Amino acid sequence: MRAKRALPYWLAAGVVLAAAGVLLAMGRVPICTCGYVKLWEGEVMSPGNSQHLSDWYTPSHLIHGFVFYWLAWLVAPKAPLGWRLLAAVVVEVAWEVLENSPVIIDRYRAVTISLDYYGDSVLNSVADILTMVIGFLLAAWLPVWLTVTIAVGFEVLTTVLIRDGLVLNVLMLVWPLEAVRAWQGGG
Repeated sequence: MRAKRALPYWLAAGVVLAAAGVLLAMGRVPICTCGYVKLWEGEVMSPGNSQHLSDWYTPSHLIHGFVFYWLAWLVAPKAPLGWRLLAAVVVEVAWEVLENSPVIIDRYRAVTISLDYYGDSVLNSVADILTMVIGFLLAAWLPVWLTVTIAVGFEVLTTVLIRDGLVLNVLMLVWPLEAVRAWQGGG
């Protein structure tokens, strides 16, 4: 019985490893071209952003986990947690692959202030996926009010400190507003 319950978790791990392989095959760099790995890259407008284990966009991936938990609960409330997590991992992996494709990289560069964005390192993408997993599992464990408070807190924090976050990122990709772009650029 334990093996059956563990299966979706093993499959999720396999999907993450496959994503790393796909990203490498796409030509993504394994780690920062600087040649070293940092736990935290705090400079948003730097070549190290989206190249190390965590950065100012890490909270948005935690929030992805919260959102995916909620969506999986809405769609399949009786499904075991492991299978819902596997679905969330597949969606997050699909986003990481798409996010690192030329079409999305070019879109970021065209409509946001991320003119120097060239995509994530494989290490950063895998760390982003694992952060989503942590968010998903936290959402399964924490009370709803606390999950919502953490999500709102991270959005406010990143909006105030770096003028970006999950909501602004999605807005600027889907429906770019010049006023938001100017504000994000410091204007």
